[in-house]
Amino acid sequence: MKLDDVLAGYVPGPRGHDGLALAVLLASQAVARLSVAYVRPPAVSTPGPARAEESAWRAYLREQADTALAQARELAGDEAGYVVTAHRGSGRGLVELARKRGADVVVIGPAPGGGRGRIALGSTADQLLHSSSVPVLLAPRGFGEAPPAAFDRITLAYRRGPGCDQAVKVAAATAATLGVPLRLVTLVLSSGRRARIEEEMLVRLRDQAAADLRTAARGHRRSQAPVEVEVLEGRNVAQALGATSWLPGEMIICASSDTGPLRRVFLGDTSIKIIKAASRPVLILTRQP
Repeated sequence: MKLDDVLAGYVPGPRGHDGLALAVLLASQAVARLSVAYVRPPAVSTPGPARAEESAWRAYLREQADTALAQARELAGDEAGYVVTAHRGSGRGLVELARKRGADVVVIGPAPGGGRGRIALGSTADQLLHSSSVPVLLAPRGFGEAPPAAFDRITLAYRRGPGCDQAVKVAAATAATLGVPLRLVTLVLSSGRRARIEEEMLVRLRDQAAADLRTAARGHRRSQAPVEVEVLEGRNVAQALGATSWLPGEMIICASSDTGPLRRVFLGDTSIKIIKAASRPVLILTRQP
């Protein structure tokens, strides 16, 4: 995965600030170009007397866009590029813009209404996470208030399979670009019951998960920077993620579902649960052949 061109989708307000702060951090550490995009509604041409109202609507849209980008410039500075595009759906607008500009990743903030330190998914994220041709990075609520000084580590949620084996390569390359360690984790979910047959099955699951992690890590160890591996266990995804420590500058990476289209982001059920339970930014990769 290249990290030469970062595209940040911005909206005025705290959630836009969260996403842009994350994009600024990523672009800075990866020494990448940063572009900030504001997606406005389209101005539909109307014949007859309604043209006067249309003119006022266009002026209003321009004013809103200018205000949004002025706010974004206060955080991202003059070195970033700024662009306004029109689309009925903000997520689809970012998908098209990323494709046209050759962006390597799209970064957005959380939807309104989520808990502090958590990622809420709204319509923009939904459109991106089911059709983007480039990876999508999501910021948790409040990230922009006190962002870490740098990324500290990449953690890949690993499950054995072709898609995740490719994801290990991408995660390793991303960690190398950012100059941080790589950790592979596998989530093992248990019912909490203690029947003997279930205990035996859980032991086999743990052992298999640990073996899979060691195999996946073996081919991606870098000199001076061994790949960490860890099995996380809990009754649900949130409890499993809480079973380990997370660095302030951690980034979580998830692979797209193997059932989705090639070279597109497409979320599976587990990835959705990880996003909603995560307390750190989450990067969703495109599905690779």
